[in-house]
Parts: sequence; structure tokens; C-alpha cells
Amino acid sequence: MSDEETGGAWGSKWLVDTFPDEFRGDCVLNGEPSTPSTIRFGEKGTLRLVFEIATPGAHAAYTHLSRNAIRIASDLVRDLVAFEDMDVPQPGDVRRAIERSRAAVDAALGTGAGRIIDRVTVSPGVIQGGLKINIMPGRCHLEVDMRLPVGLTHATVMREIEKMLVKYPEAKLSPVWTHSAESSLCDPNHPMVGIIQATVASLIGHTPVPVVSLGATDCKHWRHRGVPAYVYGCTPNNMAKPDEWVDIEEYLHIVRTHVLAAATYLAS
Repeated sequence: MSDEETGGAWGSKWLVDTFPDEFRGDCVLNGEPSTPSTIRFGEKGTLRLVFEIATPGAHAAYTHLSRNAIRIASDLVRDLVAFEDMDVPQPGDVRRAIERSRAAVDAALGTGAGRIIDRVTVSPGVIQGGLKINIMPGRCHLEVDMRLPVGLTHATVMREIEKMLVKYPEAKLSPVWTHSAESSLCDPNHPMVGIIQATVASLIGHTPVPVVSLGATDCKHWRHRGVPAYVYGCTPNNMAKPDEWVDIEEYLHIVRTHVLAAATYLAS
């Protein structure tokens, strides 16, 4: 769907907000990457943060005259990474589904993926500062992507970040709300899950596991409105790297699954 990468403000979110009767529906089946071995019934939240750090700056030899904006940014990143140790309580059925799915998530997305399903992750994506090696930078621009597990809200994290920022009076924070979204969740035992599992078993002989997604999709816009939404899609080979690709036969399998599962659901 158009605008998915930038939060959906002018794509799916706009459609369900503007035409709720036409686009809300009873259930959503989405083809975003998931791997054929998993069905995504929820996804972590996103929190995008931009920090502008400003100090007087100085010659590199005169470090007594100013704080270094890049060093401040480095300390700020260290404190943000500490959020990865937060304990996040989750509903019992979600907790059980996550525990059952860790091995499948590791197999689908690489060793270690299952460990971070229910953990905060912090990724500094952009850092810009400095003019010359012997000039102490007076400005630094920092952009950070945080992923929040189900059960952890923006409000909770922002309160802790505001407390942390007391140590950094030179830093101004601007959350990018258009590109941020709360975590989302729907029933891992919904009839559509069983239909997808049965369909896949009949096509390729294995049963996909319900999981919570590490990444975000347009499904959140329906889940936030009480509509169950599920992702069953291709393996995201080289995602966010050069030469992203999907296997053609796997893609055709996804198409067959969506058609048959949708037909079964609508006929039930």
C-alpha cells in the first residue's frame, strides 16, 4: 500500500480514517514479508526520535571552553540503548504465543530474532556533526529508531526519556509521530489463523506458527480499530540491503494461500 514505509498517513491510515465503512472490513490478510513458516498476528511498536544537540563549540585544543556535541550524542545513545533492558509485562496468551514461536522466528529471520520479540530494541540510524578534525563540533543531529514490544506504550517510554534528558540540557528532542505507531495485536487463535494454517498444510505440508512481528506493517491501522489483521508473506531476503529479493515459487505459494484462505473465510 502506498505510504506504508512512512507510517501510512496518506495511505492505509488515510483510507480507514476517511472511508471506515468501505475499508474497515471484518478481517485483513496482508502479504508483507513474514516467511511461509510464520503468521504474524501482532507487531512491535515504532518510536522515531530526532535529537538536535547544540553547544558553543571551540578549537579541539580548547576542550575547556565547550562540551563536544558528538560526545553528548554518544552518551545519549548509550543511555537510550539501556532501554533494551526494560522488563515488559505482556498478556498471558501473548506471552505463551511468543514462547512457542521463538524457535520458528529464529529459523525464519536468523538466530537471535526470537530473543528480541518481547524486548525493546534501539537503533541509531543517522548521526551528523562536525566540520573538521581539529574543530570541536557545536552541533550534532541524531536520529534513533526504537521498537517497542507489545505491552509497552509510547507514553511510558517518553516519560522515561524525558527524565533521562535532564542530564542533557543541550539536546532538543523532536519525536517523529507521523512515522511512529503503538504496538498492535489481535487474536492468535482467530479462525483466520486456523484457515491459513490448514491451507498452507494442504499446499506445502507444514503448519506456520503464529508470531509477533519485529517490523511494522499496515496491519496496525486495522488492529488499532479492532479489526483482526494477519500477515502471511514471502521471506524478506536481503531486506534493507542491496538486491532485496523474493523467491518466485515462494511468491506464487503466497498468492495461492491468500486466494484459498480468503475464499474459505468468506464462505464460512
